[in-house]
Amino acid sequence: MGKQPHVVHMTTVHNPYDPRIYYKQCLSLHKANYNVTLISQSVDDQGKLDMPIEHIPLKTYTSRLKRMIFGTWDTYKKAKKEKANIYVFHDPELLFVAALLKKKDNVVIYDIHEDYITSILQKDYLNKPIKKVISKIYTMMEKNLTRKMAISLAEKYYQDIYHQGVPILNYPLLNDAMTSLDRKKQDPESKLLYTGNVTVERGARIHATLPTLDPDLSVQFIGKCSKNLADDMKQIAGEQAANLHIEGIDTFIVKERIEEMYLERRWLAGIALFPPTEHYMKKELTKFFEYMNAGLPIICSNFPVWKQFIDTYECGIAVDPYNETEIKAAIDTLRNNPDLAYQMGENGRRAVVEELNWEVEEHKLLRWYDELIKGTC
Repeated sequence: MGKQPHVVHMTTVHNPYDPRIYYKQCLSLHKANYNVTLISQSVDDQGKLDMPIEHIPLKTYTSRLKRMIFGTWDTYKKAKKEKANIYVFHDPELLFVAALLKKKDNVVIYDIHEDYITSILQKDYLNKPIKKVISKIYTMMEKNLTRKMAISLAEKYYQDIYHQGVPILNYPLLNDAMTSLDRKKQDPESKLLYTGNVTVERGARIHATLPTLDPDLSVQFIGKCSKNLADDMKQIAGEQAANLHIEGIDTFIVKERIEEMYLERRWLAGIALFPPTEHYMKKELTKFFEYMNAGLPIICSNFPVWKQFIDTYECGIAVDPYNETEIKAAIDTLRNNPDLAYQMGENGRRAVVEELNWEVEEHKLLRWYDELIKGTC
């Protein structure tokens, strides 16, 4: 490839240790002998992070508006100095920055983590007409600003919106400790696990009701959760509030700690009982692959895409998230049939090891970057 190509990843929103940005893309590129720089906020505003790549810190703003104005400008100034071969940005608020960085002899990639258009339409704090106007404006702006950019997609269905996008799917990194773990050597427990950010849209209030279905059941959450929402969840659980355990109140939880939690015990299942929203109903959740990687059966909402996924890999049970009888029956099925639960977990683990993992996507990423670099020569 000649001279070591320089890639700059930019985010004003995501944590610098975001799994997709840092652990997957940045480290994969670093391993492939790219010169990689990450421009992002620091953890707890600490300047130097423990990374094998260069990290350029941004100031942390408590105000979203200040971040969008001053944070993006700061990102542009720092990124421009790098004179990189490839710039990769991960947030819609960096669209203008990315457009300014695009030159004839470089590549700019928009890495799309979310379906932002659908996300705008489901914002509860905006009324319907305003949401529609904002969505149309954003769609036009995005289309114009990304005309000369490459686009990578974290989800398959995003291609319905971004036809020219290249799917670099958000499959999990294989973890030797998890893929080699024999769950049969662990005693089954009546404990459910939820990993990742805890929000209302991601089923927090539904999950909080689960201990009320059975006093012997507990739910462990590990992921960032606001203090207000955590209090709300405890209130929903009522007399069973002690059976809700939340690690990550107002705190980002690093990937390594989440992986430790997977290994701690033989969880009954990984859960994802989300309420129906357009934003999530079409997604194959990253947490599905992580639960599967850890050998856990899944209990999730029975959205058509999700149910088809669960049925295809025979890795769990899909239920109506508002039907407590169905949810309780799924829990009882796994608890009363440990061999079935184990087999579902093994089915999922095998699917991840054989096809649904980051190593497969890494090869796609590196081939694509090589083609993009050659196209600018």
